[in-house]
Amino acid sequence: MDAQDELYSRAAAEFGPALQRLARGYENDPDRRRDLLQDIHLALWRSFALFDARCSLRTWTYRVAHATAASYVLRQKRARQSMLVSLDQAELAPVPADADHRLAVSRLTELIQQLKPLDREVMLLYLEGLDAAEVGELTGLSSRNVAVKIHRIKSILARSFQGRESHAG
Repeated sequence: MDAQDELYSRAAAEFGPALQRLARGYENDPDRRRDLLQDIHLALWRSFALFDARCSLRTWTYRVAHATAASYVLRQKRARQSMLVSLDQAELAPVPADADHRLAVSRLTELIQQLKPLDREVMLLYLEGLDAAEVGELTGLSSRNVAVKIHRIKSILARSFQGRESHAG
């Protein structure tokens, strides 16, 4: 096994579940999600021919995966352009207080899938446990900008889950 295959095997084993969650965050349709995940794995494998260890395996994997997913979204954008919304426009129907966990996760996924690619990427990385500085490194945004975006998205989610209709500024 050469270095490229070894690095890919390590990344796929260590970050496979995160890559599946990422694909689910970008694509709701199960068939297209499988295609996206396959594209992510192929791009990841190819990328390891260029990996020079200037960043961690985790950072490299997330960077390649999100770049691949963002490209996928841009390719799909023409067909679904009217469905993508900005943070200011993103709102969901309130979730009943007695909603089960599965419904709550479904609502969260629905909101994330409606976001524009950069906002979606920020939120998915945040949900994977990366801090604002790490998300900024991957997205090219300042850590302050990342923190503001995360705060705004969390506010939208809170309003959705609490059933409030007021718009926080």
